[in-house]
Amino acid sequence: MTSWFRRRDHNIFTNATSLLVCGLLAGVVVAAAAFPAAAMTGLAAKAGGKTFASLPSELKEFSSPQITRVYASDGKTLLTQFYDEFRSDVPLKDIAKNMQVAILAAEDRKFYDHNGVDLKGVARAFVSNNQGGAQQGASTLTMQYVRMSLAYSATNPQEVIDATEDSPKRKITEMKYALQIEKELTKDQILERYLNIAPFGNQAYGVFAASQVYFNKRPKDLNVAEAAMLAGMVKAPSAFNPTTNAGNADITARRDNYIIPAMVEMGAITQKQADDAKKIKVPKTVKQVGRGCAWVAKNHWGFFCDYFHRWWLGQEAFGATTYDRERRLKSGGYRIVTTLDLKGQQAARDQAAKREPDTSPDAVLLAGIQPGNGKVRILAANRKYKLDDPSNPQNKISSDPKKAAKKIRGTHPNTTNPLLTGGGDIKGYQAGSVFKIFPIIAALEAGYPLGYTIHAPKIYKSGYPVGPGPASCDGYYCPKNSGGGGEGTYTMWSAFAKSINTYFIPLQERVGSDKVIAVAKRFGVQFREPKEAGMTTKEGGAASFGAFSLGVTASTPLDMANAYATLAADGKYCQPTPIEQITTNEGEKIDVGKPHCIAATSRDVARAALDAARCPVGDSAQLGSCEGATARPTKGIVGHPVFGKSGTTDGSATASLIAGTTSLVVAGYMANPDYPEHKNQMEHSIINPAVQYTLAAYMDGKPKVQFKKPGSDKIAYGDQRSIPNVECESVSSARDEVEDAGFEVSVGATVDSKCPAGTAAGTNPPNRTVKGGAVSIEVSNGKGAQPTAPGPGTSTPTRPGGR
Repeated sequence: MTSWFRRRDHNIFTNATSLLVCGLLAGVVVAAAAFPAAAMTGLAAKAGGKTFASLPSELKEFSSPQITRVYASDGKTLLTQFYDEFRSDVPLKDIAKNMQVAILAAEDRKFYDHNGVDLKGVARAFVSNNQGGAQQGASTLTMQYVRMSLAYSATNPQEVIDATEDSPKRKITEMKYALQIEKELTKDQILERYLNIAPFGNQAYGVFAASQVYFNKRPKDLNVAEAAMLAGMVKAPSAFNPTTNAGNADITARRDNYIIPAMVEMGAITQKQADDAKKIKVPKTVKQVGRGCAWVAKNHWGFFCDYFHRWWLGQEAFGATTYDRERRLKSGGYRIVTTLDLKGQQAARDQAAKREPDTSPDAVLLAGIQPGNGKVRILAANRKYKLDDPSNPQNKISSDPKKAAKKIRGTHPNTTNPLLTGGGDIKGYQAGSVFKIFPIIAALEAGYPLGYTIHAPKIYKSGYPVGPGPASCDGYYCPKNSGGGGEGTYTMWSAFAKSINTYFIPLQERVGSDKVIAVAKRFGVQFREPKEAGMTTKEGGAASFGAFSLGVTASTPLDMANAYATLAADGKYCQPTPIEQITTNEGEKIDVGKPHCIAATSRDVARAALDAARCPVGDSAQLGSCEGATARPTKGIVGHPVFGKSGTTDGSATASLIAGTTSLVVAGYMANPDYPEHKNQMEHSIINPAVQYTLAAYMDGKPKVQFKKPGSDKIAYGDQRSIPNVECESVSSARDEVEDAGFEVSVGATVDSKCPAGTAAGTNPPNRTVKGGAVSIEVSNGKGAQPTAPGPGTSTPTRPGGR
């Protein structure tokens, strides 16, 4: 401490005497307030002494509210801040000496001379205030700290009033506490705590916040003029607000005529330093400090920030109620490193904005998650996470005619709705054929191998009862393939590659739709729509959900990215998390938000299902034959081993693509969040490249890692059996012979063959297939050509099914 700070007197006799005198003086103050005529009587002093002695002397433990800072995964890039009071404590060594001197010059020039109570000052104030003179406070800096501490530690409104009301009782209480505090803390400790708790106006609490708001610098870098201005504001932050004309004039006068001269008198600065400081104008503007998610520095972080915020409010570890959790976030002073990958996020935002303007009612939604730990790396859209200004609205009128008729605006270009993750009124979107992965998983769990063949007709009449509608045949659900084609015999590889609807509904029937839905739940599908949730839980509901495998259930991009990531993690489902690490204000690391994973399916089932999922995105299955792809360019664009699936709903109301590697899975939806029943055609030419190039950017520079094969080939090929050679036999005879061999038989297409017209030209597949699998009898046209023999267990359908 420099020479202008005189050390406190630690003489025991002096301390004891001060306490006694202060007690007696307190009695005088109280008595004078109630009985002015008897102010100096011994009776009043005696009564006051007893009252004083009976007061508590230990402050309740409390922590002043602190800023919580949220960072990207690099631990350096600040995403946003949460606070009720913009405050962050700093040690005294990081506060400029200029600031330390200035606050004493403004509030308590004898701070290092007294023991918490300035007895002469109290007496002088008492006499002046009770004889009609100028009102004086005589509160030392220690007493002011007591007042603020009592307010912050209050547990009810009355305690706040007691701590802040202008009354003799409050003053006496402050004096008692101040004397005790001076015994327990050093002067430097008291000064540090005071500077960290004092209000400075314009949402700035404590010297760190004040330095940021008024000068955009750290408190250790404050010069004389800046420190003097800040010190002058503590007395009345609103009255001395430099952003108003009157306040600027008043704080300038207080700085130049009172505080800076006092700093010279204290020997802290020279007269030249004082003169130079007075030449510096007090600023009229302040730095706007953002907080929360609608004020993040960059708009493309907002949807991730919102996901983090909702996640926090759902964690019981931070309080019993959402209110408690919100308070903890905004006052706890946490340092939170999130999972947001800046490179991937920027790529996703660029792709979304490039593919569709934010003014469009059609939203491009991209979510990316890391397999094996559930870390959410990407959440981006072509819209801005921002509140629309009601006084100057930018949002377009809703594309929903009913809402438009009422002049209700849509969620574009600005919205704070959780479009990618669900919540509130966002239940999700139908995603289409990406749901076909669930019957594959359920079938593999039930013992059906990837090579299991089913003859898929153009239109399939299922056993699921339905009401009247375009997908109904005589009261039963009758799906068809996209374009009305796709007839043929397929395996899981080839059916998934070409998205054959009339393969997956029979497969679902064999396994049981309740089993398929159970898989979806284990893999993280949330069923936010009450009707769908009820259907999957009520008795018999799930078993009759015929269209489930075609993706009619509402889901979000994050749900489905994580479902596919579960495959890449060998069947380990991890709850999505936005957290890398949370550190408390005291530097303690806590485990909340760490990966929480369970086995959703077996390792071999996951690896086998992923092998089939390589087909739709143009990669090669390691165990079977794909014979097609609905999103073939994906492999070439990403440049790594890749898996995934595209999806389209009826009428192309939604278009989706999921693509993943061992490092990241990205799910992209193109949908209209405001009007699900819209008639717009969602285009794969928009959503597919958005997903593909986002994943490619994330994977750039990373090693190419091959997916692992199952431990046994049986899960791929099952129990293979030979198919009888029925060439040139009558169709009926051939059918009986193949059925007797244990296969499911159908009569297929007419083909060129040397056999007589109308006889069996052969089978598809031709030689071997899975026990119990589908075999199609091909019929000869008698033209004499050799029949084409596709590979084992496959055929070439005329057209693909869904996309």
